[in-house]
Amino acid sequence: MALKHVRFEDRAKDEAKWNRRLLKLLKAERAVSSRLNHPNIIRIFDASVEPAEAYVVMEYFPGESLERYCSFEKLLPIHRTIGIVFKCCMALDHAFRQGIVHRDIKPANILVDDQDNVKITDFGLAMNISKRVDTDSTFIMGVGSPAYMSPEQIKGYPLNQKTDLYSLGVLLFHMLTGRLPFRAANPAQLVYKIINADPPVVSQLNPDVPEQMDAVIRKALEKDLYSRYRNGAEFAKDLAAVRYKILDENYVPPDTSRFARLRKLAFFTEFEDVELWEVLRISSWRKVEQHVALVREGDSDQRFGIVLEGRVELSIDGRRVMELGVGEVFGAQAWLDHLEHRHMMSVVSLSSVTYLEINPAALALASEEVLECFRRELGTAMVRRLAQAARLLSAGGPPAVRGESSATGGLDLQLLEP
Repeated sequence: MALKHVRFEDRAKDEAKWNRRLLKLLKAERAVSSRLNHPNIIRIFDASVEPAEAYVVMEYFPGESLERYCSFEKLLPIHRTIGIVFKCCMALDHAFRQGIVHRDIKPANILVDDQDNVKITDFGLAMNISKRVDTDSTFIMGVGSPAYMSPEQIKGYPLNQKTDLYSLGVLLFHMLTGRLPFRAANPAQLVYKIINADPPVVSQLNPDVPEQMDAVIRKALEKDLYSRYRNGAEFAKDLAAVRYKILDENYVPPDTSRFARLRKLAFFTEFEDVELWEVLRISSWRKVEQHVALVREGDSDQRFGIVLEGRVELSIDGRRVMELGVGEVFGAQAWLDHLEHRHMMSVVSLSSVTYLEINPAALALASEEVLECFRRELGTAMVRRLAQAARLLSAGGPPAVRGESSATGGLDLQLLEP
């Protein structure tokens, strides 16, 4: 068994407010957990809540939270992820049959051990849906973790078991891809996306995920309650159908050495880790010998590359323009040119070259965050290269005309009437 001991301190106004809320949560957890008896839910054996302190006696479970499996370099094999979420589905189905909605399903509230035994914890935020909401002592407005909250939870609508299944769908998406389905720079944008935007397609973010999983995720994350899974058992049934088609031995751990190599390049400085892992999934690692044509002037193939080792030469009409080395991009003009989509220069390897090849067809399926990162970095690279070329051109040009400054030291501008 494990013992949770909480002391209530009433020294400050804010602290007193938090203590009252904590006391309410503990009482709710005691009331709710006494009705739940499922192998995948942490059991509460006893609880004593006093004015100054509280004790909760619960089942001891030697596991860790699912948070450790939500970054791409630590993702579990797909069949194990499905198995874990399957057990969560059945646990939530049991809770719903007892009239309980958890309301805060997220990785931190789900424990798992090395044998993939699962325990859902922290039912203190749970709502007893068998009571009226306005008289339910366990109902607390604004609960839940924003990234995992359902559209109806954000809007403050009445909740049922489907809100937990939505949050579990977000968790499944996170564990399969290493990223959340909706990401934003601030809470307002996040709320807008949860309510209005469609999530990315899972199998496009992680090609190892079977396409059948796309329909499961889509149904779990439905904004329309009537189209979402009705209960945990229905969700679990579809997961089992996908799991049946996966061969366990197909799992290949991600290559962290390649990630580390890209992370050192200036081009990827502004890419977050989750975006860099996505780049690795949609790109190809290429190696060529000396004097190999990588790009031909006038071709419409829009693939481009980033030099990882060696040097390449850029030329026009058989005349050298410049050399590029490690970390520099080549051949991106065709992708950036939305009119003709043709390469303006030829690219030839000057030595043995290793480079990262980006296929626009794969990039088109990437998340909007990765696309935006590429547009920004490629645009910056092209502008700097244009400035470099302009400087070289100016070296052989005539002296520039110098403008005169106005008497006031600023620009002498006059407004002309039409």
